[in-house]
Parts: sequence; C-alpha cells; structure tokens
Amino acid sequence: MEIALTDEQQAIVDAVKKVTDQFDDEYWSGKEERKEFPHEFHRAMAEGGWLGITMPEELGGSELGVTEAALMMHTVGRSAGGFAAASTIHINLFGPHPVKRFGTPEQKERILKPLIAGEDKVCFGVTEPNAGLDTTSITTFATKVDGGYRVTGRKIWTTSGQVANKILLLTRTTPKDQCKKSTEGMTLFYTDLDKEQIEVRRIPKMGRNAVDSNAVFIDDFFIPDEDRIGEEGQGFKYILHSLNPERILIGAEAIGLGQNALDRAAKYAQEREVFGRPIGQNQGIQHPLAENWMALESAYWMMLRAAYLYDTDQPCGAEANAAKFLGGRAAFDACTRAVMTHGGMGYSTEYQVERLFRESIVLRILPVSEQMIANFIGQSVLGLPKSY
Repeated sequence: MEIALTDEQQAIVDAVKKVTDQFDDEYWSGKEERKEFPHEFHRAMAEGGWLGITMPEELGGSELGVTEAALMMHTVGRSAGGFAAASTIHINLFGPHPVKRFGTPEQKERILKPLIAGEDKVCFGVTEPNAGLDTTSITTFATKVDGGYRVTGRKIWTTSGQVANKILLLTRTTPKDQCKKSTEGMTLFYTDLDKEQIEVRRIPKMGRNAVDSNAVFIDDFFIPDEDRIGEEGQGFKYILHSLNPERILIGAEAIGLGQNALDRAAKYAQEREVFGRPIGQNQGIQHPLAENWMALESAYWMMLRAAYLYDTDQPCGAEANAAKFLGGRAAFDACTRAVMTHGGMGYSTEYQVERLFRESIVLRILPVSEQMIANFIGQSVLGLPKSY
C-alpha cells in the first residue's frame, strides 16, 4: 500500500501555496487588528478558481473530491493567514453542497455560479441561541404564504454575516412537537441576506477577528418559493450531507494551523540563544515540540483517511469526527506550545503565535464539541449506550 499524494494533488497544494504566499504576516495582522474582512485574499482565491474546487465544471468549478478540497484548506491553514484565511473561503466548499445535490438546475445556475466566481458571499444560518448543538430544537419558523414563506427567528455564530449578501438558512416549517421524528419538519432556504430587513449584529470575540461572527435577527422576512432548496420538511436531511465534509475540512484547517505554529516555534528555538546555546538544544523545549509534530502528523493521516472514505462513498462518520477531534486538539496543543517556546515574546504580537493561539481555541469547539464527538464514537463505534 502506497500512501502518497498524486501528482495532481501535489500540484493543487503547490498552486494554492503560491496564492497564500502573496499574503504575509503583516497583511493578516492588519486585518485582525482592524477587524476587516480579507476581501483581497478572497478575490485572489476566486481568480485562481479555488472557490469552486468541489463544484460542477459546467458552472465554473473543478468537480474534485473532498480529498482535494481538504489538501487545499490544509495549505491555506498552514499559511500566514491561519484559521482566519481558511474561514474566509471555508463555507464555499461545504455550504453549497445541498444546493449541488438537491437544487433544481435553475437554482444551481443562479446560486452556484456567482459563488464560484467570488461575486457572492454566503453565510450559514443554522445555530440558534437556545438550541446550540441540538439542531432539531431550532425555533426559527417559516410560515407558508402565497408565493413563499414568512420567516421569524434568531441565529447565532453566523460567520461572515457582515459581508455576506446571501444566507443558507435552516428553519422549521412544522413545530417539533408535531413531528413523528425530531429531524422532520425542517426546511432549507438559500436567499438574499437583506440587511434592511434582517439585523446582523457582530459578536465581539477572542480571535479570528478578520472574519466576523454574528447574531442574526429575522422578523417576518419574506422568502420566495424559488429560494427553497428541495422539499419542504426535508432540510435536516439535506444538511446532513454537509456534516462529514465540514468535519474533514475543519480538521484539515486545524492541522495546518498547528503546523504553522510549530514551524514558527522550531525556527525560534533554533535561533534564540540563552546561556550560550540555542534553546532548541534543551530537551525541555525539543521533546514537547517533537510530540506536537507526532500528534499533528497522526491527525493529518486520519483526516486524509476520512476524505478518502467520503470520496469513495464509504461510511466515514467515525473517521470524519475523529479527524476534527484530533486536528483541533493537536492544533491547540501546538499553538500553546509555540507561545510557551517563545517565552515572553510569545505573548507579544510580533511573532504571530499569540494570534494563532487565539484562533486555535475555537477549533476545539466548532462545528461540534469534543464531548459530542466522543459521544458519537462511544455509541456508534464502541456500541455503548447513549449518554444524553
């Protein structure tokens, strides 16, 4: 068995790196400090054709697999931009998947083409303040009216809502207590994010400030029938098709971020001298960094294993969740160790590792917590009784 990237896959990595190398530490530090969306980076990735790597060729995409998308996002995460760079384009790779799979030909043309070209930006309206990870308990409600639906509700942690002009919105069309199954009665829409009628309120947060997170307030907002994706009541089933790719991609981005921080820590440990010797010569510095490398490499191959299974239509839920878990944990540990390796200078903004550290924390939380992943593995893989 040979485990290696194909020539095409390596070419993707090399080409994406040429784009990311155009945006250095100074660029990303400035975006972070000013809380400014990296439009220039988004445009460069669109011009390179990377926003449609998994989308149909006839619409301007490359129609490649999740494996290629993961390699791309790993490269982006390992660049100076870290998780902020990855978050700038992340939703393009998994968010439109329900449209690609369940949308009408007209919807695919109208929705996917401008996304691939970088003309539209979309945000993902699923999480709600009172539901959290219990998506079946969302209460944003779409009431059927002539020609469409009237929607009222609240969403939270909606990424890039400040700059997005479109929203992929999950609602209820039947109350949960009136459904035979809790997963029924939800409907998915892709529609305009009309900020004259929808309030999008930025959430102040610890890190990744170049890409905004928001609370969204929707009150009696009209969505036309043509913006409904698939059948009414089947929305939860549709978004499930995006969950494993999202976990794989988040894992890839996390691993890239951790390797970014580890590279910086190793470089500093080689150059920094204390007591007449480089600090990297001390095992107290060297061994933890070596352990970080091992953890990141292990997560990387789990991530590629999950992507391979997905692309070959094999069950991959356990591997996709494990890739996200291991990638997020390894990234956090590597970023923490990078700060500690830099000592006092790790707490400054000069060496960038404090920015990467702040980004790494959220990778242990989103899009699903470590505890819920452990629940899934315990129940689905080990056959243990449900604990919640």
